[in-house]
Amino acid sequence: MLQGYPGGRYCEDVPSSNSSPPDADPAGPTGPVEQDAPRELRIAYVAGVTPGKWIRRWEERMPDVPLRSFMHDGGPQVEAVRAGSADMAFVRLPIEREGLSVIPLYEEQAVVVAPKGHEISVFEEVALADLEQESFMDVTALGGPEAALQVVAAGAGMVILPMSVARHFNVKDTVARPLSGAPGTEIALVWPTDSTDEVLEEFIGIVRGRTAQSSRQPSAQPAKVKKEPKPDRRGTGTKKAPKVAQRYAPNPDKGRGKGSRKKGKR
Repeated sequence: MLQGYPGGRYCEDVPSSNSSPPDADPAGPTGPVEQDAPRELRIAYVAGVTPGKWIRRWEERMPDVPLRSFMHDGGPQVEAVRAGSADMAFVRLPIEREGLSVIPLYEEQAVVVAPKGHEISVFEEVALADLEQESFMDVTALGGPEAALQVVAAGAGMVILPMSVARHFNVKDTVARPLSGAPGTEIALVWPTDSTDEVLEEFIGIVRGRTAQSSRQPSAQPAKVKKEPKPDRRGTGTKKAPKVAQRYAPNPDKGRGKGSRKKGKR
């Protein structure tokens, strides 16, 4: 039987309120002071996705921007992004892509899950064509993967799930085997197209595997230094006289005056 991952989710607690104590004067001695709330990156993910490695890299590179992650296990996968409760989300394709930017990341292996003791347990891998006589149940109609696995454990039938989902829930009294001949699923990162900024671009680069020194990472871009204007050198001082070509003295051997005796004449 496939073993499950250790418990725990990748998320961190954040204060639910930044309000002042009751006896504090919000206005202060000089009137109210408006302060921008610190930026926070919110990541949602579906069951089976383990974003821990990306979160750790984010915390190393961007310690000034806290990241909060949570598993979204109810309703449409992109609901958290469209509703604004998450900035980005790891989802399982296909989805409705209108208004979203989508980056496919990796494919998942499909597995067939049966009650414990089923004959598939004697194989390392099972072909879908060999299960034509089996009874398969609709995971969505049963209320999702966890509820479907409980029904399987009761001996009602079999389901096909991504391997990562079967491992995540790891329901007792079930057995899962890799399934060949069945289409796999694909995990993608999505976010609203009109909300892209440097913070989101930084996380995209981390997920894509870019290093901290990559020229495509916003955090690696050198700060632009504003150049000082050049000083005005058009002063009021006296202008230098333009350079004049040097004049050479006439050759003393040329011409000897009107009264001179020319060579060859007497």
